[in-house]
Amino acid sequence: MEDDQFRIETRSIHAGQEPDEETGALMTPIHANSTYEQDGPGDHRGYEYSRTGNPTRTDLEANLASLEMADYGRCFSSGMGAINTVLNLLETGDHVVTGNDVYGGTHRLFTQVYDQYGIEVTFVDMTDLEAIEAAFQDSTELLWLETPTNPLMSIVDIESATAIADAHDAISVIDNTFATPYLQQPLELGADVVSHSLTKYLGGHSDVVGGALLTNDPDLDERFGFYQNAVGATPGPFDCFLVLRGTKTLPVRMDRHCENARTIADWLAEHPAVDAVYYPGLADHPGHEIAARQMDDFGGMLSFELDGTLEQASTVVEETEVFTLAESLGGVESLIEQPAPMTHAAIPREERLEAGLTDSLIRVSVGIEHVDDQLADLEQAIETALE
Repeated sequence: MEDDQFRIETRSIHAGQEPDEETGALMTPIHANSTYEQDGPGDHRGYEYSRTGNPTRTDLEANLASLEMADYGRCFSSGMGAINTVLNLLETGDHVVTGNDVYGGTHRLFTQVYDQYGIEVTFVDMTDLEAIEAAFQDSTELLWLETPTNPLMSIVDIESATAIADAHDAISVIDNTFATPYLQQPLELGADVVSHSLTKYLGGHSDVVGGALLTNDPDLDERFGFYQNAVGATPGPFDCFLVLRGTKTLPVRMDRHCENARTIADWLAEHPAVDAVYYPGLADHPGHEIAARQMDDFGGMLSFELDGTLEQASTVVEETEVFTLAESLGGVESLIEQPAPMTHAAIPREERLEAGLTDSLIRVSVGIEHVDDQLADLEQAIETALE
């Protein structure tokens, strides 16, 4: 399927996949093989060992590459496995520029794993282009961006930020997990690499863990492929099958996620017990205009701060019924959590507070349930917390 011939709603269902030649099976088979017969020593038919390559994984990689308008795709056993593969490119003495409210797991990887190898990292406000430029050094090799960011939903100007990296001969990577390729196409805006946690919206059903890297650069793809095989953080065929099932419904799911999130954000913004709402779809969001320019919609993630105590915020997330208190995001069901003690606990409290990640911040992954039930659930939880 030619990427420029069909729209993303069609490619999400068909790209990278053809009915099985032998049986006509419509769905990609689960190739549960660890090894493959060879016609002679070293003379294989495209596959030799499933850590190196698996037909189900091949179909998923082609599907994801099509969605991101990329020439190449590599899949991994988790989003962190994908991120780690990018960091495998670095050498002792290299420098990284990234956001001061980056995902806690990414922060932990930078500061508690790669620091021991002499990799230096500077955390800056990625909404400030002058701060990004000022953070670059002669040794800077990587610019790592999230947009929208997790959990403050800040918006980074992808085109401008990646241009800075390009001017410094640094690789630019966009974690596109929150937006998905349905809402945002970072490679088209100048990024060198797109990273995904397939666990989230692309899988979409909270039943699989995975990661991916997409690029148009053949040299980068070759290096990713080397580390994919050498390190071995590869997904199994059933995991790949589940993500392929998820991508087929990505557009229709994202439409509902966005619709519900807009309604809830508007409602929270008018609620007397809510002090702040972080959602790029709100007209008063600092990054609204940039988001409207580089995204097709504003996503299904939002955060808010209760006008109350830490304990009251904890009560809100504990008392919801439609929203489940749990980490992760992007599934069809609504989730709610407090980043400080949960997803961002790896970041020292002083750094969190400086970046605006307060103890009472609540993050919401808005699912596709009926929005009236979602609103009623949030209302009763807030009322309970304030009693």
